[in-house]
Amino acid sequence: MNIASLTMKKMIEYFNGDARRISHALKVHGFARNIGELENISHEKLEILEIASILHDIGIKNSEIKYNSSAAKYQEIEGPPVAVELLEEFCLEDQFVERVCYLIGNHHSYSKIDDVDFQILIESDFLVNAFEDDLNRESIESFKNKYFKTKTGNLYLDKMYK
Repeated sequence: MNIASLTMKKMIEYFNGDARRISHALKVHGFARNIGELENISHEKLEILEIASILHDIGIKNSEIKYNSSAAKYQEIEGPPVAVELLEEFCLEDQFVERVCYLIGNHHSYSKIDDVDFQILIESDFLVNAFEDDLNRESIESFKNKYFKTKTGNLYLDKMYK
């Protein structure tokens, strides 16, 4: 069994009963994996992207407990420690876990996008959020012009939100 499948199981157990957050993570992962494959990113980057996309919002639960808020800055603070705990048993290389945590800990900080795995995570999360938050066409177009870079992500955004 691959790490992404095991991570997904752990994420579902962690969010225990929170179908909305579980569904969100599954959708973001689906887009991330698909875009990553179609953009021909390396196998290692794809694995990192998959794990980060599954766990990108894992900090929400602790953010709501500690700060009574699911604000982005709190998610970015609380997500990486939970991710490290959930990934512990897989004996992954430190660099791998550090990169996953960097993506989780910055996934709302668009100025920190530094590589294709991060780019695809941002695009995948937005593809799902645009629908879930019922964003208007103007907001979608503005975000696209500022942050979308991959051919596949742009195609999906255009075809989904005409």
